[in-house]
Amino acid sequence: MLKCRSVWRTLAPFAGASATLCRQNVRRTGLNNGRTPAHVPAAHVATGPAGGGGGQNHFYVLLVGGTCLGGAIYAYRTLKGDQRRYQERIAEISSRPHRRAKEATTSIRTEAPEAVATQAVAEAEAQVKPPSREPSGPAPDAESAAPSETTQPPRADGPVFGGAAEEAPAEPQVEEAARQDSAQPSLTLPWHAPYLLIGGGTASFAAARSIRARDPGARVLIVTDEPDLPYMRPPLSKELWFSDDPAVTETLRFKQWNGKERSIYFQPPSFYISPEELSDAENGGVAVLTSKKVVHMDVRGNKVKLDDDTEISYDKCLIATGGVPRNLQVLDRAGEEVKNRTTLFRKIEDFRSLDKVSRNMKSITVVGGGFLGSELACALGRRSHDSGLEVIQMFPEKGNMGKVLPEYLSNWTTEKVKTEGVKVLSEALVKSVTCKDDQLEIKLKDGRLVKTDHIVAAVGLEPNVDLAKSAGLEVDSDFGGYRVNAELQARSNIWVAGDAACFYDIRLGRRRAEHHDHAVVSGRLAGENMTGADKPYWHQSMFWSDLGPDVGYEAIGIVDSGLPTVGVFAKATAKDTPKAVTEKSGTGIRSESETEDVASSAAAPSAPAPAVAREDDYGKGVIFYLRDKVVVGIILWNVFNRMPIARKIIKDGEEHADLNEVAKLFNIHED
Repeated sequence: MLKCRSVWRTLAPFAGASATLCRQNVRRTGLNNGRTPAHVPAAHVATGPAGGGGGQNHFYVLLVGGTCLGGAIYAYRTLKGDQRRYQERIAEISSRPHRRAKEATTSIRTEAPEAVATQAVAEAEAQVKPPSREPSGPAPDAESAAPSETTQPPRADGPVFGGAAEEAPAEPQVEEAARQDSAQPSLTLPWHAPYLLIGGGTASFAAARSIRARDPGARVLIVTDEPDLPYMRPPLSKELWFSDDPAVTETLRFKQWNGKERSIYFQPPSFYISPEELSDAENGGVAVLTSKKVVHMDVRGNKVKLDDDTEISYDKCLIATGGVPRNLQVLDRAGEEVKNRTTLFRKIEDFRSLDKVSRNMKSITVVGGGFLGSELACALGRRSHDSGLEVIQMFPEKGNMGKVLPEYLSNWTTEKVKTEGVKVLSEALVKSVTCKDDQLEIKLKDGRLVKTDHIVAAVGLEPNVDLAKSAGLEVDSDFGGYRVNAELQARSNIWVAGDAACFYDIRLGRRRAEHHDHAVVSGRLAGENMTGADKPYWHQSMFWSDLGPDVGYEAIGIVDSGLPTVGVFAKATAKDTPKAVTEKSGTGIRSESETEDVASSAAAPSAPAPAVAREDDYGKGVIFYLRDKVVVGIILWNVFNRMPIARKIIKDGEEHADLNEVAKLFNIHED
């Protein structure tokens, strides 16, 4: 092309002069027409006399025409050659991975090209690989890794997604050299997931299952900072403690109250695909990226950053980060010796640690009288029957679960906990904790002193909202958690579910819940809405608690001991226990046994029901929680598989003149 330009610059003056002479001769011809009308001379291309320059004119015409023809031929051959070299460049780039595989012992090092060459490589790259931000979630340009067990944490010195590195897919050599020159990990390019779920708990798994049900070919990536696959948390404070298997901390399998055995994991490893295979899976799938934490969220760019600086782009994202256990300020301010002897119970590792402590220590004190504290106290109390372990439970309320149960039922529950071998200290406010003579001394504000070997703090959960600042998401000042609408949506393409969601309940208003069934319900709803369902939160989730195999309850709605309550009780029978109901239903997680058939077939019997049973007859019953004379919460005490009825009562939102009649719907007086 440069030669063509030089030839044109040489010939241009001749072409310009020829054109000028043509125009001048034409003008002369027009002027002579008035003087010699009898003869019109021909126009000349030269300045010589008329009729004397014919040969020269033909020469100039041929010269200009030849020049144009030659330039066109040269331009055509030049462009053809450029196209041939471009195609050869594309083929050379595509063949690099194969050459690297054959020459594994040879180190390939490429010097930085000139600016023009860099632009050519970039254009070639655009032809070789698809863009990394398409709705269908194309395969990213990143180093692939061999499939590995998803329960093992990825290697810090290998590819981000874990496993041993294999050959890399096609990518520009310029980018490869840039990565080698830097000190960054081997994989730094953004990776894409059509559905990205942050958090590996119950809500994430429920959402993944819901997404796959509505979109069978969906590609779902779960990112969790735990080293484990998604699992259910309730058995950690319930059934696992009653297992006879000495290796239960490793197998994490337990016998339900009905005698059947199951694992705490929702699905075995074979259910999932490795993250490396996700983008190429023909039918999609669910992959779990373990031991990785999302530390930054770019809402506008639709991408997140992990704790190793890897970026993952997404089309739609769910935040299901759950929460972290709260701690007492006096324990936070205590020394390292006290902290090393304190357990904040939440994860599998916490269960393993506390199990080991309970087998080696003589005394354990559980601080907290709520669901978790009472469950752990009863579980440890049962173990103390054989080991001689001293189990102490202390809380500021008057009785167990005093913030939930009415006072009379809370006091009755406290007596049941004591029968499990637990020493209960009510109205106990911790003033200070010190370590003395290889023991912990807990000083209470009323002067009491408790000596123990280990402390379990079970004083509530703090929603994990670490991503709120970088993502620009709103945190509710009253309830905590990410503030979302009735569809569980926080922003465009971002949903929140589980413990971290402060949602708008279309029946009960804005609230937040921290229970297994809520994680299931909200996760399922978020998954449906991520696939375009646009459903509001209306299905009231339930929660339950077992104080051993003989006492359990299920609850729904707002259950707060500060609200007015009405309780209707009856004498319990042998079948009115958590153990008996699971033996009949065949499931250990009672929310899984719910059926809507119960609600549609329920009918109030004609037999009258007492308003409140005798003080020693709280074997089974129903407690209604009222707000403005409307039922907003219900607890079924040792009454099971009646939750659809309770759900319908709350959904209707009607005033009831006589709740004794409403209690008949639950058939609590049947033998």
